Amino acid sequence: MRFSLLFCLFLLRLGGSPTQAQEITLTTETNCVTEWAYESARAYADPFNEVELDVLVTGPDGRQQRVPAFWGGGSVWRLRYSAPVPGTYRFQTLCSDAKNRALHGQRGRIEVRPYTGDNVLLRHGPLRLSATRHADGRPHFQHADGTPFFWLADSWWLGMRKAFRWPEDFQLLTADRVAKGFSVIQFAVAFPCDIAPFDPRGANEAGHAWDTAFARINPAYFDLTDQRLAWLVRAGLVPNVVGSWGYYLPFMGQEKMRKHWRYVIARYGAYPVTWTLAGEVTLPYYSFLKNPAKRDEQTALQRREWSELARYVKTIDPFGRLLTAHPGPFAADGQAVLDDPAPLDFVMLMPGHSDKESITTGQRHLRATRQNPAYAGKPYLMGEIVFEGMHGESREKVQRLAFWSAVLSGAVGHCYGADAIWQFNTRAAPFGASPTGVVWGNAPWEEAYQWPGAGQVGVGRKILQTLDFWRLEPHPEWVSPSATEQDALLPYAAGVPGEWRLVYFPKNVPEWKEFWLRNLEPSVQYEAVFIDPTTGQRYPLGEVRAEVDSRWRVPSGPVLQDWLLLLRRSPDR
Repeated sequence: MRFSLLFCLFLLRLGGSPTQAQEITLTTETNCVTEWAYESARAYADPFNEVELDVLVTGPDGRQQRVPAFWGGGSVWRLRYSAPVPGTYRFQTLCSDAKNRALHGQRGRIEVRPYTGDNVLLRHGPLRLSATRHADGRPHFQHADGTPFFWLADSWWLGMRKAFRWPEDFQLLTADRVAKGFSVIQFAVAFPCDIAPFDPRGANEAGHAWDTAFARINPAYFDLTDQRLAWLVRAGLVPNVVGSWGYYLPFMGQEKMRKHWRYVIARYGAYPVTWTLAGEVTLPYYSFLKNPAKRDEQTALQRREWSELARYVKTIDPFGRLLTAHPGPFAADGQAVLDDPAPLDFVMLMPGHSDKESITTGQRHLRATRQNPAYAGKPYLMGEIVFEGMHGESREKVQRLAFWSAVLSGAVGHCYGADAIWQFNTRAAPFGASPTGVVWGNAPWEEAYQWPGAGQVGVGRKILQTLDFWRLEPHPEWVSPSATEQDALLPYAAGVPGEWRLVYFPKNVPEWKEFWLRNLEPSVQYEAVFIDPTTGQRYPLGEVRAEVDSRWRVPSGPVLQDWLLLLRRSPDR
């Protein structure tokens, strides 16, 4: 892999005469980030707030994109761009101070060749939604070139903070998650959860993302974040960038949060990222939680204000990266997380952290989401559910149950989390108390990353990748009895009729408990195999033929545990 292509190919600081435009030519490959910079010929007392710079890019087909630039500190403004197709792209800078000729009216072109490397994100392109739809009208995730993508995220909410050291800690955990089978890392940039604004635990080595009056950006914070985000891309992991936690919006106000999001898009939109508008978008700041009336008032305000921000993000993002919102604990079952959810491309759910009880809640949220007209045509997944180790429970069996119950019920992906990793406890310094006074847990991340649940949900993704997972449709009628909202520990079934069926049994299939596969096609002969969801090991069962009433009784699993049963159509039938 050519490391430099994942970071910026060009960093050109162009100043010169303030009255003469300088035309430059840059060369790159598709989906690779190109960066160049301009140095102002004029001095500003407050450059972040006084000047906005954009670049108008015209592609080979004549389509234009207005790409925001970002203030790099001092007198420097920087631009990042990635091209989806080969060809010649021409650009011209547009500065809010048109008299500053070092920033305004600068021209150039970018010669783009096809990407020839082996990075999966650059070879196949950033994520988008498929044109093909499931039976309920929902698309799935795929790369720009149409390659299907299964979303399996690890939750590093405070992954940009100083305690999670760069490069040694960050690169270690990245390599582990790649090996286990994760495809997405989700983290909050600038303003993470469970702390007050400007709590030292949210800072990196350069301090906080904004000054403590919310007056201006600290570019040095983002310079260090650049290294981490680019490393994820280099490893083939999609960064799901959470712009801030939801309760920061009332602290900052609409105008400052717009400036923040513009800056985030300018910095990272050229990378193959996805956006999460805010974490726990409906969660007010913690001091409001003991007063239900104030809590509800703040929740309503945040739903309204973040709706406006969502429309703004969609308007100014020239790359069209997928956008979602992380709901928070006060989003009712299936209720749209924003007053206007139309800008959201996909739906995240958050059923809570109550061990197996959250599986039942999750099934209720999934059903309500499918029935909500505001979410029609939007794919959905679990954005946060039963972090491993939280409350001293939710261990690996619950992680498997959370994964398979959601995926076989129609979720297009899954988000895992571990109690010690979301906040990055360290052996030397546990995270400590949240503003509510709660200490979620003191296990160090250096131990928690090896907890079994992460590897076992990774096994789940690897199993699905042996199948046409993007065609999967829920079919609870294929197994009897099947899971209900009253009993989430009964089986889940999904697949493609006449081709393959996948059934998850949360409890073993002993001889004294009858489970039946139903509605087997008389003309189809299947080969059956038990799959161990903890390891992926397979135990063939041979041919499956429908018995009376198109049914087949499921035999006992090899040992007493949960099992997957896979039926695939025999090659010669």
